[in-house]
Amino acid sequence: MFDVIAFDADDTLWHNESIFTLTQQKFREMLSSHGPEVVDQTLSSTQLKNLKHFGYGIKGFILSMIETSIELTGGSVSGKEIQQVLDLGQEMLAAPIELMPHVHEVVEELSKNFNLLLITKGDLIDQEIKIARSGLADYFAAVEIVSDKTIETYKKILTQHKIDVSRFMMVGNSMRSDIVPIVQIGGHAVHIPYSSTWEHEQDHPYVNKNHYSELKHMGMLPKLIKEKK
Repeated sequence: MFDVIAFDADDTLWHNESIFTLTQQKFREMLSSHGPEVVDQTLSSTQLKNLKHFGYGIKGFILSMIETSIELTGGSVSGKEIQQVLDLGQEMLAAPIELMPHVHEVVEELSKNFNLLLITKGDLIDQEIKIARSGLADYFAAVEIVSDKTIETYKKILTQHKIDVSRFMMVGNSMRSDIVPIVQIGGHAVHIPYSSTWEHEQDHPYVNKNHYSELKHMGMLPKLIKEKK
């Protein structure tokens, strides 16, 4: 039986990666003379390098696009072109929050019988705004916005909220961030894959599939929880 169920936010409760994918397509077009593979590879390596400086989220992505533009053009990128990158970032920040199928009704239903947590990583202000705009905020007893999701991060959250890990369930789309750390500390994890995943999130230790559950969509979660009582 579970006392607390925690949810990831981006690409678990609402669409997020698709916004990045669309923006990256537009960015490729801006730097079309360099070829899409070169642009993608340079941007990817720049993002990974910058994670320790800027963290996860749209703002770090914008800064990495600007740095990539400078690198690929040998510093000849114009102020107008940099403004175009900034405009892409503004479009991302203003994008509507589109909930995943079944999310609202499932979160509402579970909130009646469980304490719900929202554990998400990314830019603090951006995540706070998305949570408020999602219409889901009132269903969560607490929201934790973290710089990364590691074993240490989860242990700290569980200790802070006085949660027994054996009675804790984490639901998310990322094996690296939402599933593997929870399995490693002895909690229950539910993987709901998204249609696409950032390559950085695909890099994770192997975990036996017997140690976590996998669902096709959020609508299947209440039944799974009843089965695990």
